[in-house]
Amino acid sequence: MPPPLQAKDDSDMATITAAMVKDLRDSTGAGMMDCKQALSENDGNMEAAVDWLRKKGLSKAAKKSGRVAAEGLIAALTKGTEGVVVEVNSETDFVARNEHFQGLVKMIAQVALDVGADVEKIKTAKVGAITVEAAISDAIATIGENMSLRRAAALEVSKGVVSSYVHNAVVEGAGKMGVIVALESPGKADELAVLGRQLAMHVAAANPLAVDPSGLDPATVKREKDVLADKYRQQGKPENVIEKIVESGLKTYYKEVCLLEQAFIHDSGKSVAQALTEAEGKVGGPIKVTGFLRYALGEGIEKQESDFAAEVAAASGQKKP
Repeated sequence: MPPPLQAKDDSDMATITAAMVKDLRDSTGAGMMDCKQALSENDGNMEAAVDWLRKKGLSKAAKKSGRVAAEGLIAALTKGTEGVVVEVNSETDFVARNEHFQGLVKMIAQVALDVGADVEKIKTAKVGAITVEAAISDAIATIGENMSLRRAAALEVSKGVVSSYVHNAVVEGAGKMGVIVALESPGKADELAVLGRQLAMHVAAANPLAVDPSGLDPATVKREKDVLADKYRQQGKPENVIEKIVESGLKTYYKEVCLLEQAFIHDSGKSVAQALTEAEGKVGGPIKVTGFLRYALGEGIEKQESDFAAEVAAASGQKKP
């Protein structure tokens, strides 16, 4: 049996915790020891470790999946040409099933729809005789658990609709994930609303990064190009061949992460763009997706799971962090 992989020196070893190895495995699907080596080779830099694994062909991950680690509710609320999503966190899932908390979250969403998505502005807005911030404080005192308005965002169109979809809803309009999609169109509002909900369901399932390639962060595209190029450079491919491979690889990448280029979940034989074009006759006018927002509960908030961390520590010869 080969000896366990070691970090490059003692200082590096100290920086590579079991929790970090778990996070990398969760986001890439690579093996535990491969993740440990990737972190060791890249001084604990998570993003660089992801790229290292991909260049070695050990991971197909193009982006982190975004692990759910907080409790609470996401609310999505729309009204005609406007829509909002808000996230209100609590300490336990038990509170998310509390009717008082559910009512608070939906009330906050309604305030956001009225005053805009700026969190501080929402907190200072009045609901009856008190502010939203005071209502949250009252709920904390009543329920006996800390909670907070974490974030909010909004979309609006001049003509058309903003549609919503809530996944794993525990009450109408609030659940573990909320999506809103903005459709600019002079067509029939009722038909647009149906199509918009289908697209919101698609966004929930497919998790696109942008509407089309032009909406992607240039740094993200550059990173993808660099990973593709380095992967085939390590295989000894000539630069002119690598250039063509990268160009082809980017087209595949766009089909994975750009909404309009993704296979439509309601009809995988066509892209979302094709589905929109086909719907224009029924709607009675051109349709443009001007934006979407997808909130998954707790994304970006990491919470260590001690049992797995202990498993990783045992496998890699470390003490549990």
